[in-house]
Amino acid sequence: MYTYIHKTQYYETDQMGVIHHSNYIRWFEEARTAFMDDRGYAYARLEHEGIISPVLTVECEYRKMIHYGDTARIEVSLEKFNGIKMIVGYKVYLDSTGELCTVGKSSHCFLNRDHKPVSMKKSNPEFYEAMLGSK
Repeated sequence: MYTYIHKTQYYETDQMGVIHHSNYIRWFEEARTAFMDDRGYAYARLEHEGIISPVLTVECEYRKMIHYGDTARIEVSLEKFNGIKMIVGYKVYLDSTGELCTVGKSSHCFLNRDHKPVSMKKSNPEFYEAMLGSK
């Protein structure tokens, strides 16, 4: 598991002063990117090596509002990884109280420059091992 901290911004709020629902998906991406960095294999490195990892699905369940000025703590976990597909889980907590506010997940695949599926176990064993080491 990896923990990412996000300080909410005014522009992320809606008219009611709460974080707009669309921003949680952005937070998931921020947290996933930081998770990859922490594992020593940044998205930029993957792309430089000719691999892209598009989002296939995103799920998000909102349980409690987060407001402007709050700090969100996002726990990232690798729920499934087989070298062809990866599912990343997210739990968003209000950092000041520890209350669980949002849960979600995103699924991704790996494609080469021709947008053909790639097995990372075969094509990039270093990445494959870095991800397995993070479970």
